[in-house]
Parts: sequence; structure tokens; C-alpha cells
Amino acid sequence: MRVNSAPFIELSGPPHSRGITHGRALAGRLRGFLDDSLARLGHLNDRPMDLDSLRPGIAAHRDVVATALPDLADEIDGLAAGAGVDRDAAWLLQLRRELLGYSRVTGGDCTTYASVRGRPVLAQTVDLNGNLDDQIALLAVSGPRHRSLVLSFAGLLGYLGVNDAGIAVGLNLVLGGAWEPGVPPYLAIRHVLDTADSVEQAVDILCELPLASSRSFMVCGEERAVCVEALGKERSIVEDDELAHTNHFLDADFAERDEINVFAKNSSRRRLEAVREAGIPKASDTASHHRLLSTPPILVPDNGDIRRERTVAAVIMRPDLGEIRLWPGDPSTAQEQVHSLP
Repeated sequence: MRVNSAPFIELSGPPHSRGITHGRALAGRLRGFLDDSLARLGHLNDRPMDLDSLRPGIAAHRDVVATALPDLADEIDGLAAGAGVDRDAAWLLQLRRELLGYSRVTGGDCTTYASVRGRPVLAQTVDLNGNLDDQIALLAVSGPRHRSLVLSFAGLLGYLGVNDAGIAVGLNLVLGGAWEPGVPPYLAIRHVLDTADSVEQAVDILCELPLASSRSFMVCGEERAVCVEALGKERSIVEDDELAHTNHFLDADFAERDEINVFAKNSSRRRLEAVREAGIPKASDTASHHRLLSTPPILVPDNGDIRRERTVAAVIMRPDLGEIRLWPGDPSTAQEQVHSLP
């Protein structure tokens, strides 16, 4: 599916008002998405899925989020009101990955890299299943402390982004540990962008939040790049001038508990080696970044199977400029969108 552009939505005011604005802007699209086999979860699962059967799990996650991140919980309730959907449906949009559970067979699930050699840059592909090209949006958020540019899919309050404190955050799926009621990683990233003044604060937040599922977070500031791997309540932290991550744990102890399928792990290793062999381009060399993100194996092509992850977007973020460059859809054919924080 080819996407020509992603809607740009400005969110400001109290949390509930931000949610209402978000919901109203995408109301028709979100209702259609929810009506498509329950946000396409039915297409990704061997068993039927219905909202009533998921309500207890949604409530368990909501209880943790409401305690840890009350503003974002209020914003999700506002999203439901603005879009005119069931409250639990709005929460489901934040929890699709966690409610589906993890599959050890993945075709890709993001390739991310960052560099602070010279000017800082964080870039990545976004590899998702569910044909989510048509659900991309870019949010300009005026949060409680910081303004940010946030990539969103299907009503998510966050996915990745950059804020006006010079912090960019990307992520990768990694598989391990017990997935249990908690804060979805995407909401954790949104909270970081809303509140963190520094890389140190961002890392502290990611280490302290009760996350619902395993992930790797890439945090890039103007002078520091840090990777935080999360496995249950444990965290592994790596810092260097240049970092790259795909979908297998890099920490030696975590690697022993990696649940990724061997074939998917081979794909993950190939993509990681492709970044390392190519080298991370200079921050200002947009063409080289785009070429790297648009070329297999880093680009994961569409094979026509909705259950298979494929590249549905690519981004370059400049923490020093408060800028995000987005290619929505297949980055090898998509047109670039550029947005900057004022």
C-alpha cells in the first residue's frame, strides 16, 4: 500500500483536551480501523478476538498506567470521547501489541541507529504487521513540560519522536521475559518526550517505569547516545558515540533469555551488520540516511502477508534541530515530510 502523506495534528491544552482533539481529527479513520476485525487483531491471530473478552486485560493495564502516568490515562479517555468510541477501544489502540502477545516469528521489527559524532542524529525504519501504512499520523504535542513531534499509528499517543529539550527516542522490539499488565513502551516514550530535560532523565524514566513488555529504547541527545534494553524489571544500558540495534538482545545476560525465533534472529543480525558495515552517515547527509533506510535488508519489503512485519515508515530525527524527517509507507517510494519544532 502506498501512502502519499501522513496527517499532521497539533495537540495542546490539558490532557483530556489533547485527547479530544486527537480523536476528533481521526474519528472516521479510527472507527473504521476498529471495525476492521477489531483493529486488525483478528487478521493477525488464529483465533477470533472481540472487545468484551479483552476488557479484563485492558483494565489491568489501565490500572497501572493510571497510577504511573495519570495525565496520559486522561488523554486516552479524551481520545475515546473525541473519536466517539468505547473507552476500552481507545485503550486497546494503545495496547494492540501487548494484547496480541509476542510471536517469535518476525520478518523484521525496526532497525535503529544513533550517532553523536559531530552533530547528533537518530534514524530508524518502522517495521510492523497489520498493513498500518494507512494509520500513520504525526503529532505536534505541547506537553506539560516540553513540546515534541511524535510519530503515531492508529491512535497511539506515542511511538517515537523528538522534543524541544534536544532528546530523540526510537525503539526496537525484543522478545523475552513475562509480558504483564503495565505501561506500554509507546506511552513510556511519549512520557519521556513530554517530561525529560536530558538524556540522563530519559534513561532514568525508562528504568523506573513498570513496562508491560520487553523493548529496546534508543535515546539520543546533543552529546550522548544511550541504548536501554528492557527485559521484565531488568534494564541493560549501553552508551557510545555510535549505536545500532535491531531485534535481538545485545546484553550477554539478556541474550541467554532471548525468545526470538532463530530465523528471525538471523534477519535481525543481517540488518544490524548492514548498519555497521555501511557506517552511520553524517547527521546532515539526508540522502545517505535515506538510501540506507530504503535498501534491503534494512528495508523489509512487503510480501503480501498481513501477518508479516514490513517497513511501513522511516524517520531521521535531529535532536539539535528539533526536526523529524518522515517517509510514510515504503521509504524507497514515499515522499519526504519534514517538520520542525518552532
